[in-house]
Amino acid sequence: MAHCPQPPRTEQLGQSKHELAALLKDLRKRAGLSGDRLAKRCSMSQSKISRIENGKVRPSLLDVESILRAVEAPSGIVAEVTTLARIANTEWQDIRSLRKRGLDKKQQELAALEASTTEFRFFLLSMITGLLSTPEYIRGSLAHSPVDTSKTVARKLERQQILYDTTKRFTFILTEQAVRWPLVAPSVMAVQIDRLASLTYLPNVRLGVIPIGGHMPIAPMDTFTIYDETLATVENTTGIVIHRDSRDIAAHLELFCTLESYALYEEEARERLAKWASQYRS
Repeated sequence: MAHCPQPPRTEQLGQSKHELAALLKDLRKRAGLSGDRLAKRCSMSQSKISRIENGKVRPSLLDVESILRAVEAPSGIVAEVTTLARIANTEWQDIRSLRKRGLDKKQQELAALEASTTEFRFFLLSMITGLLSTPEYIRGSLAHSPVDTSKTVARKLERQQILYDTTKRFTFILTEQAVRWPLVAPSVMAVQIDRLASLTYLPNVRLGVIPIGGHMPIAPMDTFTIYDETLATVENTTGIVIHRDSRDIAAHLELFCTLESYALYEEEARERLAKWASQYRS
């Protein structure tokens, strides 16, 4: 009789944070260390150790590695805890749950995240993000949603005001596919592309487009956003993966740097955008 496979840990992201906290606390006790002594060995505050063990703070992978060295954890445990720490620093938000909770609630979360972020890096693989979209394009992107999206449209448009906050810096890299995918009617697409061109004049916005052509040996697989250098979100058809581990963020920063080198900017970008908009108008 066949046995059902055990679900992978990546399906248990919600509980991994608490599992990690309990395991780290148990390892400290097995090592015969007080919270204060462990804190000194790790060059952390005792209050931080306490918050980690109580699940109130999500430790970074570097924090976990420091604790494991301090408690002299055996190699087998190190591998298990390190894997658990990486999962604890990753979150999955599936689109079905987001819709059930209300897509406008996700917009409120994004607004709060954007308020606390100084530097934004967006790579857009297949469509235009809400911060750059016209109202018609936003409505078109939500046209097939089974729930009412009127509040979501309003929230997306409200969020666009952050582009005019000159204390923040934005870099948007869009593929030709993202710009030209015919999500809405041709005349509406032309206006949307015009909006992209107009945003290139904002002093705190750097917008680049990657035309199809030439040689680009690195091929991105997903749309992603990096907030400062502390968080990265990766989007696909079924949901969003949120990375907080510094190594995952570093990998996305390296990829973004490569993709930046493929893009056209300023006048070259505006000329290409004008050509694409003209093609829609014709």
